[in-house]
Amino acid sequence: MLPDSFKFEVVTPERRVVQATVVAAEIPASEGYIGVLPGHAPLLGAMGMGELSYRDEQGTHYAAVFGGYVEVLAGRVIVLAEAAERAEEINADRARAAKETARKILATPETPEETAGPAREAVARADIRLKVAEQASGASARSAEAVHSA
Repeated sequence: MLPDSFKFEVVTPERRVVQATVVAAEIPASEGYIGVLPGHAPLLGAMGMGELSYRDEQGTHYAAVFGGYVEVLAGRVIVLAEAAERAEEINADRARAAKETARKILATPETPEETAGPAREAVARADIRLKVAEQASGASARSAEAVHSA
């Protein structure tokens, strides 16, 4: 009989971002997203950057993750990320400002590649943060709507 949940952790060099018992997780790997359910086969993979989600008894939660590795073991998944933020930690105004600053750099025709590369990455990171923040606020609104309609 397969288990019905697994331990899930997201850690960075600075801190533990998530520690939960979950029933599902979706993780941005370097070659696309990995969906993990209880009983998943062992796996070790490189992380990309993107939106991570996981589901527990309280609902679906979101985080932005950037690089690192994911290890799937029997009953446990560990995401070792270079950087990660839970949706509720994301400052959308700061992400929008960072994106705008990076876009201004990219809009300058004579921008050298050593400046343009990091600016393109800053736009991508800001887009991920904004998407994750939006997902979380949408999930909160749907949850509140469900409570009010019950």
